[in-house]
Amino acid sequence: MEYMSQEGYDKLVAELHQLESVELPMVRDAISEARDKGDLSENFEYHAAKREQARLLSRIRFKQKVLANARVIDVSRLSADSVQLLSRVEMTNMANGAHMTYTIASPNEANIREGKISIKSPIAQALLNKRAGDVVEVCVPAGKLTLRIDSIQL
Repeated sequence: MEYMSQEGYDKLVAELHQLESVELPMVRDAISEARDKGDLSENFEYHAAKREQARLLSRIRFKQKVLANARVIDVSRLSADSVQLLSRVEMTNMANGAHMTYTIASPNEANIREGKISIKSPIAQALLNKRAGDVVEVCVPAGKLTLRIDSIQL
């Protein structure tokens, strides 16, 4: 079972719809068009289209599996007392004084450009169930980080 936000669930449903209703028919058209050109054993376009179809079908199956196991979290039932999934955490790196803000998200919603880190990441694991004001040590590939939690929001 995978917990996610309503926004993440809706985005995944839209991606799946796009794959099934737009991209897959385009690939099927490309396959039939390449098949009409004759000898399939030396037809590069046909083989490329078949590979693309296999890739798309794999992505569709993956997204269907994620959606089948997804559970949308009711944000109104969450509290901002401690860090948990969908919490927005403002923290300070104690070594250099740098301020960071991350939202703890499901692995499928994680996107560092949007400030969303996976709940399975080392930083999120160290922050889970901690409160504002707590100091946390995190082992990351670059070494140890010491972070102070400044605030928690939903």
